Parts: sequence; structure tokens; C-alpha cells
Amino acid sequence: MTQLTSADSGPVSGLARLRFSPAAGLLVLGTLAIAIVPFLDALSELYDIWNLRPEYSHGTLIPLLSLFLIWRKRDWLSRTPFQGSWWGVAIIAFGMFMWFAGALSTTYVIVHYGFLVVLYGMVIALTGWRVFRELLAPLALLIFMVPLPAFLIQGLSLQLQLLSSTIGVSLIRLAGISVFVEGNVIDLGNYQLQVAEACDGLRYLFPLMTLGFLFGYFFRGPLWKKLVLFFATIPLAIAMNVIRIAVIGVTVEHWGIRMAEGFLHEFQGWAVFMVSTAILILLAGLLTRIGRPRIPLRDAIAIDWGPPINRSGPTSVRALPPSFTAAAVLGVCATLVAFAMPDRKEIVPTRAAFVEFPRQVGQWSGRQETLEKMYVDALKLDDYLLANYHSTSGSLPVNVYAAYYGSQRSGQSAHSPRSCLPGGGWTIRSLEKRAVAIPGREQPLMVNRVKIELGSQRQIVYYWFQQRGRVITNEYLVKWYIFLDAMSRNRTDGALVRLTGFLPDGASEAQTDAAVAALAAEVVPLLDRYVPN
Repeated sequence: MTQLTSADSGPVSGLARLRFSPAAGLLVLGTLAIAIVPFLDALSELYDIWNLRPEYSHGTLIPLLSLFLIWRKRDWLSRTPFQGSWWGVAIIAFGMFMWFAGALSTTYVIVHYGFLVVLYGMVIALTGWRVFRELLAPLALLIFMVPLPAFLIQGLSLQLQLLSSTIGVSLIRLAGISVFVEGNVIDLGNYQLQVAEACDGLRYLFPLMTLGFLFGYFFRGPLWKKLVLFFATIPLAIAMNVIRIAVIGVTVEHWGIRMAEGFLHEFQGWAVFMVSTAILILLAGLLTRIGRPRIPLRDAIAIDWGPPINRSGPTSVRALPPSFTAAAVLGVCATLVAFAMPDRKEIVPTRAAFVEFPRQVGQWSGRQETLEKMYVDALKLDDYLLANYHSTSGSLPVNVYAAYYGSQRSGQSAHSPRSCLPGGGWTIRSLEKRAVAIPGREQPLMVNRVKIELGSQRQIVYYWFQQRGRVITNEYLVKWYIFLDAMSRNRTDGALVRLTGFLPDGASEAQTDAAVAALAAEVVPLLDRYVPN
């Protein structure tokens, strides 16, 4: 018997070529089209992400690349029986559940991943596990087109900003330039460079990981070398981003701030990506020199069209597995449910605006401040309170900040101080839970108490998340309740509340804690007008 080999090993001969009948082919294409219908809104939103967020601008190419990798196996696929698997039907059902949960809560990231699960289930129901394993890499490539959840991106972005700022400043200083850094802000004297989302490394990381995946796929060598090529993209993206920041700092020092703005800034980003690609190629060349057998780089990474379909020999009609017929019925049912589901408009409760928040609270007198536009744009909040309060009793001053979001479904939600404070250069010295007594309430208010330092400055911060009648101190629990309430109550509104007490020289932590707790006792009963339960 002629042995069946992979598409990369050359044409398959000696086996009958299998093809679907016209009716079966139409059923396969129709089933795939029907399965996509419930996901149309989410896929449209995904397309907008590819066009609006530079770190995912490569997403438009990924489906085409995946189809190309599958097409390269056309001869092998044409001679391989499709056994189907009932596990595919179960996987489709789980993906449809993800769609239902995501659609009900309008949490598109769940729908995006649900679409991939349904697609994988369709392939398994049609072809079976053997073919799915052969197509695993082309199908896994699709994962890179879906954005990570926003709260993961926020944390990852901030950490990359801080890391890039710290190392970038060290390189600038090596060039003999005096520079000061606070968090993600680099002060060059005549210019302040903020290492924000545009320079955090994510614009390189996701495209480079996709490129590294493709390099690893086409690399002819053992698995460990393929993994090296893929995982090398992570430190490479960070290192190249650091170099970019250092180059901006040095060029701004010598040729002015125009080097950090406009076309030159964007050109530097493009040049960094091209250099990163060249480094990946050099790494692949190095790997070809390690171990045996040693082969030239042009042979180690040889992108070809795959063997053409061998049309010699007999042709047989390919039967549709019963599991795929069941998958088709399940897809039709899901589409009918999608059309029957009414559109849900999120409930945003009526509330008082923070501009009406009283300046006089008990013995405390406050003066409202305003956030700079760049911070309002970055936080994407709907309303906020920022005020400094002083007590007539002589207590230490306390700053009150509350950020309100009418909807948190799209992933835009209150940024945890635990993540944001390091961005301003603050160091967290301690973090604990603390109970604060509130007059008129049986249960104390549970808050996060954080002690922070920046140079000689010290502060005590109390913060909590006030979300639809709940007071929450755990950031991840906030995400769970957003999802739960979106499904059950059609609401995702909520706020972050933060009280900051100053700790000047000579003052004890107990004094600052007493001042913050005293103001919290006055402010908390008033918040219900501004943060609805």
C-alpha cells in the first residue's frame, strides 16, 4: 500500500482522489455561511479594530494567510478520507454558547473567540481529528487576529511602558545626555516624552509574534528551533522598542522635537519593524548552523505553493459524515435564534453629574479640579470628580477622585490604581484591605489601603470599585460582575472611587488614615446620587 505523506513531503500518489458531489459541496459551503451569520456584528467590530488599532493592523492579512497555508495541503486533502467526529458537534455547541453569552452581554471579545471555537468545531465535525491535526497550525494562526481582552491589554501595556522607559533612559544616559524619568514620562529638559500606548511595544509585539509563528511554521528543523523562532519575538519586540525610545531621546536632544512627532516618528516605527524582521532572519540563519544536518538558510525557510493536486488515477465521491450533518442542523438553529433574539439596548441609569457634588461636606470644604484632556482621553470615562478637601478641624487635606463609566461592555473600565500609580513613578510600599466605619450602615466599607512613595513624597490611598450596588476591592471580580450583570441586568455602569491622604514629614500614618477615613464617612453616603445602585 502506498504510504500517505504530509503535503510538505511532496505529492501523494496511488490513492483515489476524493471530491464532494455538487449537492454536498453546496451543503458544506452553506453550513459554513450559516454558521457565520450569528457572528456578523462581532466580525464587523473585529474589522474595525484591525483598522483603528495599529497593534492589530495585521489582522486583515491573517485569514488570507491561513487559507494559503491550508491551500498548500490541497493534494493531501484531496486524497484523505474525511471521517468526521461527534466531538466537533460538542465543540460547536460550546462555541454557540460563547456567542449567546457574549451577545447577551454585548461583550464582543467573547463572541470573537466563540467564532473561532465554532470554526474549529466545524472542521472537526467535517474532517475528523486526523485532518484537524494536520491543519492545526493554519487554524491556530487565526488566534492572532483576535484582540486580547481590554483589561489584559491595559496591564500588559503599562508594564511594557514602564520597562521600556527604564531601559530606554539608561541607553540615553549612555549617550551622555542628562535625562530624568518618572514612571512612563521621560524628561529631556526641553521636551517630555511620554511612553504611552503608541510606544509601549504592543505595536511590534503582536505583528512580530505572528511573523515568528510563520517563520517557525516554514522552518525546516526540529520543534525546539521552531519554538525559539516564535518566542524570540517577545524579547525582540521589547528590545527594539527600547532602542526606538533611546533613538528618539538622542535625536530630540541634537535635532529638536520634530524627531519625536509626525512623519519621522511614524517612519521610525516602520524602520524598527523592518529591522526586527531582519533580526529574525539572522536568528533563523544561526539556528541552521546548530546541530545536524546543516542546511542553507534558503532551504531552511523555503516558502512554496505546495504540491499541486495529482489528477491522475481514479476519482471517488466523498461522503458527508453524519457528524457534519448534525453540525449543519445546529448551525441553522443558532442562526434562527440569532434572528429571533431582540436587540438589547443597555440600561444606563439616570444619575446626578459630579459637577453637582457638594463643595461642603460636613466639616470639609472642597475645591474641584479638572483633569488634563490627555488623561480624560486615555481613561475614556464618562464623568469624574476631582477635588481637594480641607477640614476646619485642622486635619490633613484629602484628595477625592471618582471615575464613572456609563458602560463598561467594550472593555473601557475603571483603571485600577494598582496599575496606574506606577505609571506616574509612584512605588507601592504596602497594600492591604481595611474596614472603614460609615455612619448609618451596619456593615463597614471594605477598601484597599495603599501606601505609596515618589522621592520624598508619601501618600495613603483608599480605593474601591462601586458597581451597581456592590463595593468591590478585587479588580478581577469587577470583570466577572460586569459580565454577570450585563447578562442578567443589562447594565455595566460603575465607578472607581479613590481617596488620597498626604503624609508630610512629621505626620504619622495614623493621622493620615484618620483624615481619609473621616472624609470617607462623609462622602460615601452621598455617592448613591452619582453612582446609581
